[in-house]
Amino acid sequence: MAHFAKLDENNLVTQVIVVNNDVIENLPFPESEPIGVEFCQSLYGTDTIWKQTSYNGNFRGVYAGIGYSYDPVQDIFIEPVFDRTEFRINGLTQGR
Repeated sequence: MAHFAKLDENNLVTQVIVVNNDVIENLPFPESEPIGVEFCQSLYGTDTIWKQTSYNGNFRGVYAGIGYSYDPVQDIFIEPVFDRTEFRINGLTQGR
């Protein structure tokens, strides 16, 4: 199975979908990407932006997830960084 990440206008991942290997003609990355992108755009619109991501992290750094960002210069997905010094419980900010 191949995995494709949908990007918004700020290169943030908004969705990740699985595409059957038959659709991408069982081709390896990067040959599979244009075929998969065309398939994703046929489902979600030609104005959508898609990048193939590797579940095993074999390319583009890490497996993309919702909220991750894509760096087009380095051609990698970047995990979001959260401030773990504060968190909310029932609307109240708690410090660590």
